[in-house]
Amino acid sequence: MGSINRGRVLVGGIVAGIILNVGEFLLNEVVLKEDWEAAAAALGIPAPNDPRAVTVWVVYSLVMGIFAVWLYAAIRPRYGAGPRTALCAASAVWFAVYFMMCLALWNMGLFPLRPLAIAAVWGLFEICIATVAGAWFYREG
Repeated sequence: MGSINRGRVLVGGIVAGIILNVGEFLLNEVVLKEDWEAAAAALGIPAPNDPRAVTVWVVYSLVMGIFAVWLYAAIRPRYGAGPRTALCAASAVWFAVYFMMCLALWNMGLFPLRPLAIAAVWGLFEICIATVAGAWFYREG
């Protein structure tokens, strides 16, 4: 069993991160824009499309893409190369990041269930597409 090819993880992770950023833009600036603005106003906080917040989310999505491809590379020796393994990695990232975050935000009463549920379902498809695409760039050695 060889070591993880960090360069290929980075390349695939950046590809995945770009896909995640496009998906998050569509979700948050088109599909759920009004929901997030109303929720932010109810909490008395700035709208989530503030430039500083957007910068954090762009970096967050890039890091998540890199992490998803790294996880794919880490489990690849056990599960084998290919889209099925990428979907396993994506599912783990989705559960740990999207599902748990949405559950926590809803449980604390910070955001309504509707936009969180939409974000969680959207995120499942988004992370699967991004991880499979990023994994396509990964090669050992």
